[in-house]
Amino acid sequence: MALLDIGEVARRSGMAPSALRYYEAKGLIAASGRHGLRRLFDGAVLERLALIALGRASGFTLDEIGAMFTQEGKLNIDRALLLAKADDLDRTIRRLTALRDGLRHAARCQAPNHLECPTFQRILHAAAAGALGPQPQHGGGRPPSRQGAHS
Repeated sequence: MALLDIGEVARRSGMAPSALRYYEAKGLIAASGRHGLRRLFDGAVLERLALIALGRASGFTLDEIGAMFTQEGKLNIDRALLLAKADDLDRTIRRLTALRDGLRHAARCQAPNHLECPTFQRILHAAAAGALGPQPQHGGGRPPSRQGAHS
C-alpha cells in the first residue's frame, strides 16, 4: 500500500493531525518516514486508528489500548479485559437508564412539589448516596455561585 502523508491520514481517519502526532508520541502508531517536514504513514495505519477509535469509544485508556498490541504491532487483545469493560458498560447503562427514567418521571410527575413525590424522594436519596454516579468535583468547571454572599 502506498504511503500517506499525515494530512491524508487525518482526512481518511477523521482524526486531527495533532491527535495523530500524540498517538505517535505514545507509541500507538509509527510513521514510516517523512517527505520534507510531513510524516508519512503506511496505509495500514488507518485500520490501527480505527481500532484505537473503537477502544476509546468503549472507554479504554490509551495505555490499555497500547497494551493490546505486541511489540511487533500485532493485535493481541486480552479477552478478560474486554469482558470486564463490557461489565463496566452494563453498569453504566443501568445507571444512565435509572437517571433517564428518573428525569422522565420528574418531568411528568403531577405532585404539587417534586419534594412531595415518593418516587422523586427515592431518586434524591439514590443520588445523595452516589448510586447514580460520581459526585461532581469542584475545579473542573465553574465554581458554585456566590452571588449574594458577603465577604
